[in-house]
Amino acid sequence: MSSFPAAGPSRSSTCTGQLPGREIVGIDLSAGIAARARNRAAGNPLVRVVEGDASELDQGSAAAIVSVFGLQQLPEPDTALRSWTRALRPGGVLSVVYWPHSTESGGAFTVLSEVLREHVPAGDRSWEERLVPALEGATLERDEVLSFPIVHPDADTFFTAHTRSGPMRPLADARGEEFIAVLREEFLRRAPEGEWRHRPSARHIVARA
Repeated sequence: MSSFPAAGPSRSSTCTGQLPGREIVGIDLSAGIAARARNRAAGNPLVRVVEGDASELDQGSAAAIVSVFGLQQLPEPDTALRSWTRALRPGGVLSVVYWPHSTESGGAFTVLSEVLREHVPAGDRSWEERLVPALEGATLERDEVLSFPIVHPDADTFFTAHTRSGPMRPLADARGEEFIAVLREEFLRRAPEGEWRHRPSARHIVARA
């Protein structure tokens, strides 16, 4: 999650080049991600990385806010979106991309979801219906579905990335390696061999204060 005075530390050189004089602030709960971002942005005095909760931002604190595939991992996504909207200065822009409940028909995400549902009940996704109303005070400029091909070397690489450094890491930490091993075995049994290509769909919301 990033904000302008912000863009994102992983793209700090590009953002500061396109937006000279702007302070860039990257926020993430993960100490490891924050450390990597600081290393990547080292030497740029306009870039600052904060290890913390990006769900609540100070009102009127940002000229732009960018969140890429982080919204769906927050405890209350619609509440966070409302906070981000209020954090925008007049004329500020909010851009959020996230994985919706239905991303694809078939493919890696679908197979993983099917395996998970046999062990973990589905979470409440009613917050998706509350996202646009949460933009109170801002003008919705874009609400669209984006779809691009994703290629994984193999199913095991996909599963490992998802559970070690992806959205399933909290579940892995909570349930332990033995539980994840069971999921891996079932996932690999259902997955195709070799390179795996799929084309999931994300939702992109853009609003202006």
